[in-house]
Amino acid sequence: MTPARVRSRRLGVTTVAVALAIGLGGAATTATAATTSAATPSATGTTSGTATAATSGTAAAKVDYETWKRDVKAVIDQARPYVEQRTQNPGGEKQAIVLDIDNTSLESDFKFAFPAPAVEPVLQLMKYADTRGVDLFFVTARPDILTLPTQYNLETVGYPVAGLYVRSLPDLFDEVAAYKTAKRAEIEKKGYTIIANIGNSPTDLVGGHAEKTFKLPDYDGQLS
Repeated sequence: MTPARVRSRRLGVTTVAVALAIGLGGAATTATAATTSAATPSATGTTSGTATAATSGTAAAKVDYETWKRDVKAVIDQARPYVEQRTQNPGGEKQAIVLDIDNTSLESDFKFAFPAPAVEPVLQLMKYADTRGVDLFFVTARPDILTLPTQYNLETVGYPVAGLYVRSLPDLFDEVAAYKTAKRAEIEKKGYTIIANIGNSPTDLVGGHAEKTFKLPDYDGQLS
């Protein structure tokens, strides 16, 4: 997917969220995507490694909600032992996890509602990380007009929010990957070590500034 197409998809989701936030409402829909393979997800298991859902780049069949949930769980099942181990003895280190929002923290494409429900495996892992003293930062491509409804949504479904980064007007003209990388660098400048970065798009994860990344399925960009 090209950067311009990514921006277009992200803005489409945020436009929908604006409508929901001002009370226009909407009916529940089911997102579709290329089907995943039967293989289990792979991970490097090393610092700066990436865990990702195994998917087929050529499969054309539609994927349903249950398939997506299964693929998400497979990745988070890899993230859990890493987070447990990494937070066991922080030794005074300020630890943080950075998350994307749409179809990473919230079920944006599969549950067309406001507030959108949490992606449950992600929520449970983040609640655990919070009990270990990890601060959670959400870095999204949504525009800043959606700051209040986005924070309300995250907190309503149970996420502890240490920080929320949305795009100001100048940010809307930057590449999403560059914007998100810059925000992670800002978090590090606050004295944090970002132990994990979780997202469903390559633009959420590239650019460094995280010890380990975990990629949830987006089925070749078909999910926002």
